Amino acid sequence: MPARRPLAARAGTAALALLLLTACSADERSPGEPITEDEARTLADLLHRNHEEGGADFVVSVPFGDDALLELTGEVDFRRGIGRAQAVTVVDDEERDARTLFFDRDELWSGDVPGLSEALAADGAPDAAYLRRPLPADPEDPELLDVLVSMLLNLAQPEADDPALFLDGPYRWQAEEPLDGRPTVVYRLREGRSVAVDAGDGTLVQYRATLPDSGLDVTLTLADHGTRRVALPGDDETAAAADHPRVAANFGL
Repeated sequence: MPARRPLAARAGTAALALLLLTACSADERSPGEPITEDEARTLADLLHRNHEEGGADFVVSVPFGDDALLELTGEVDFRRGIGRAQAVTVVDDEERDARTLFFDRDELWSGDVPGLSEALAADGAPDAAYLRRPLPADPEDPELLDVLVSMLLNLAQPEADDPALFLDGPYRWQAEEPLDGRPTVVYRLREGRSVAVDAGDGTLVQYRATLPDSGLDVTLTLADHGTRRVALPGDDETAAAADHPRVAANFGL
């Protein structure tokens, strides 16, 4: 049986509670200036805008340990709260681990791991290619992957917020700068967090934060906003991790 190969260290519980904000462009601004009323309206509508757009492509990157990087690349359906990604761990510029993930607000599927299908077949699940486990609602010591997919799904909500909430707080204009060829406006949020917003259409381009308990820096980038239809693995190709605990432990799933 292959040895356990965890993708990364665990992250702190406080990282699961996120406030994600942004704003529109401005002229002749200085870093640290308070946001305007127009910007407050943009902040209030930001997560609702992601929901209305329907989905996006994404890249999530998290440096950890010594010269190690975890990166998730995929697409998310914001309206249904479903996503898929290729998760890759690179250490010293060498790929050490790769797997395919599917997720919703309740569960995480992991597959495309060398040897996993054979191990599941030997453990009584001959047709399974994915292991599925629940995403704990309020864990004391959450897995980093759980934190990252929760962050991503929390970037959308069905209703806009009250703009007044953003006028009485630490939200500040920071800079105007290009990101992946797109002109963006950067805003500073609470606790060192920041967002970059497309200066033309006002969509969220990037969210950056440091996870409170672990100190890991997370960068989440969105692109090509629009409708997505992500299909989760079927029951016939999925095994529950709870039914195969030894396989899940050996593969770090």
